[in-house]
Amino acid sequence: MAPLIGRRLRKGAATTAVAAAAMAALTASQAPGFANSDHGDRNREQRAGESPAPDDNTPIDGGSSYHTDLPPLVTPDKPGSSIDLPGLPGGSSTKPEAGIPASVLAAYKKAEAALRESNPGCNLPWELLAAIGKVESGQAGGGNVGADGTTVSPILGPVLNGDGFALIKDTDGGAYDGDSQHDRAVGPMQFIPSTWASWGRDGNGDGEKDPNNVYDAALAAGSYLCADGRDLSVKADLDRAILGYNHSREYLNTVLSWFEYYKRGTHEVPDGTGVIPSGNDSGAGSGDKGKDSGKNPGKNPGKDGGKGEENNAHTLPKPEDKPDTSTPTPPTGDNSGTPGNPGTPGTGSPTPKPPTTPPSTPSGTSKLTTVGAKELSATAGTGFDRSPRVKAVDTAGKPVAGAKVRYEILGDTDTRFLGLVKSATVLTAADGTATAPKLLAGEKAGTFTVRATAVGREAAPVEFTATVKARPVPQADALARIGDKELTARTGASFADLLTVKATNKGKIMADVPVTATMITSAKDPKPSDKGPYFLDDEGKPVRTLAALKTDDLGRLTLPTILTDDQAGTFLLRLTAEGGAVLDVELTVTKAPAS
Repeated sequence: MAPLIGRRLRKGAATTAVAAAAMAALTASQAPGFANSDHGDRNREQRAGESPAPDDNTPIDGGSSYHTDLPPLVTPDKPGSSIDLPGLPGGSSTKPEAGIPASVLAAYKKAEAALRESNPGCNLPWELLAAIGKVESGQAGGGNVGADGTTVSPILGPVLNGDGFALIKDTDGGAYDGDSQHDRAVGPMQFIPSTWASWGRDGNGDGEKDPNNVYDAALAAGSYLCADGRDLSVKADLDRAILGYNHSREYLNTVLSWFEYYKRGTHEVPDGTGVIPSGNDSGAGSGDKGKDSGKNPGKNPGKDGGKGEENNAHTLPKPEDKPDTSTPTPPTGDNSGTPGNPGTPGTGSPTPKPPTTPPSTPSGTSKLTTVGAKELSATAGTGFDRSPRVKAVDTAGKPVAGAKVRYEILGDTDTRFLGLVKSATVLTAADGTATAPKLLAGEKAGTFTVRATAVGREAAPVEFTATVKARPVPQADALARIGDKELTARTGASFADLLTVKATNKGKIMADVPVTATMITSAKDPKPSDKGPYFLDDEGKPVRTLAALKTDDLGRLTLPTILTDDQAGTFLLRLTAEGGAVLDVELTVTKAPAS
């Protein structure tokens, strides 16, 4: 969370209208990709007006403080425009709140591009990262970062010692937060150290994972939001992801307000010149600011653990608490009254009503066409070189952007999309194309189908034929014994030393080479023997041939224990590897002394 808790904009009736209209705009102007869901139960949940319960795990930032300033009002019918209201910085011409520091903006867009490649089914928009970054740290304290994207001074949340916030004892020895007693949220995206240990990413390619670096933090936050197969173009998944970041309904509403605001237009400003949230008089993100947040309760404690309207601190829910599944509502002002027009000052802050019919996907889509090859192939255990790709066009043959395309794997196969899922929904780009997530071939060879369907449209689906070829069997041209100790045993006993061999091909170590071990009568007449040393099969029965043995990653194979019957003498064990390599090993059995 932000190091110092921001103050909510409370400017009387005018700002009450800001809160109400901002949330009304959010509801009324959902982009097509966020309008409806094709994900079964989650769809029904959303249509019923229910918000998903957040994950049970500790929120990413430990549930500490955050900036609660709301964006300037943007009229729903004029994207990108603003209304000048008392107390709001700038006006419709300058829109300073829409400016994002250059390095911070670049980090968000780079994270979006990386996740579009690695997890396209998530549909992560960079504006969501910007909204969270605004609420968490005021865009890294107005872009107070160095040339590599690392914050000039630490951005630390309050001490998570259970006093007004969650109780999280130290997990990093103070390495990130400088506190060896308790954890603190760290960096532009406010990760607690224990969460960073699991989700930290190297976003700028310097080989380090630093929560204080905006590129690393943005990619880590995006990866976290995309976890568990979430599709952020689905409203229920979007809510679930944000609530997983911080279990607070007010937090959800605040992030969504900024998300909608940034989607309507933003611009780059020089690093260090971004707008600082109103509650941070000396700049967000310097040192220990905010460490005493939440210690002075306000008059109206909030239901999600806050200490009052004036500081907005909150704690994690107790284990026995039931999650709040009520529909998120916009933050209310100090005035009350009968809900009216959201844009009319002084009439209260109504809860937006969901539209009676969900907005449709972009109209005019008439068909999907294949882009590239319709036949794909890969070897078992590898990734396909190409992913299925289609293009959505309207009745005039023009590309349709923002349409949902669902890819499904059909047939008897263990091949999966990246993320080990059998289906994924992606949005078409500006040119109308939609590329499926990367296909990962399983171990099962064979042919199956990948089907692309335009969600919510009557366009005919497009099918791709995918083939998984069996792995080529590794071969060895030489087998060599490791160690040269003579193998001896007595009758009615077993060989104390295990036999280990190594497989190579042209001097290169070979893993997974099939090897067969057989007790034979002689090298000149290699018939299977019916007496002398033997192995035990899986059922404990004596056998003198073992098949389906394989070398390990180091090209080695250690045979099971070799036992002896009552026959003494010199015997021969032959090892045969796929590829023609043969090794004969002598086994000497002596008569056991009479008891």
